[in-house]
Amino acid sequence: MDRWATFDCYGTLVDWNAGIRSVVGEALLPRYHELEPQVQAEDPSRSYRDVLHEVSAQLSLDDPDELARSLPAWPVFPEARESLDDAHRRGWKLAILSNTDRDFIEASMASIGVPFEFAIVASEIGSYKPARGHWRAFEKRVGRLPDVHVAASHFHDVAPAAMLGIPSIWINRLAESFEPPPTREQPDLAGLADTLDELVA
Repeated sequence: MDRWATFDCYGTLVDWNAGIRSVVGEALLPRYHELEPQVQAEDPSRSYRDVLHEVSAQLSLDDPDELARSLPAWPVFPEARESLDDAHRRGWKLAILSNTDRDFIEASMASIGVPFEFAIVASEIGSYKPARGHWRAFEKRVGRLPDVHVAASHFHDVAPAAMLGIPSIWINRLAESFEPPPTREQPDLAGLADTLDELVA
């Protein structure tokens, strides 16, 4: 049977905070993280490009479209490609579940440079995590839920995965502490394939 690992992209594989910080600045970064899930929850049918515009407008940025223009160039975490390549070589099928748009995720997957089976994006399913739409779309496509979900956001990913009974690996880059606990936790993606194999032989 195929072994499936799903991934969040921004914050997990791509340095989300570095990308946002490069536009909004350090001082406004916490406020950005407060506003974005609120805007997504208000209208789940909104494209991520529109979410970026609306949050930027609420932050009173001079150019509310600058974040969207910058996203394709957001940096990939240095250990991401090797870690994903290792998992892929061991037979894991990789998919992305992302709160974004198709053009953004395609640009980021090209930067990551690892073969993914597919990506499910919020703007095409009318649902933003932590809602369950991404996992239900995956289940509809594959016929079951993934074996493991890998993500850096406890709020968007680890908590809903736990509610769905999906084992999770929390890439806890910020050394945070939240409940419920993930199945496994590590500070970055290094050694990911070993952890995946430990969870699903």
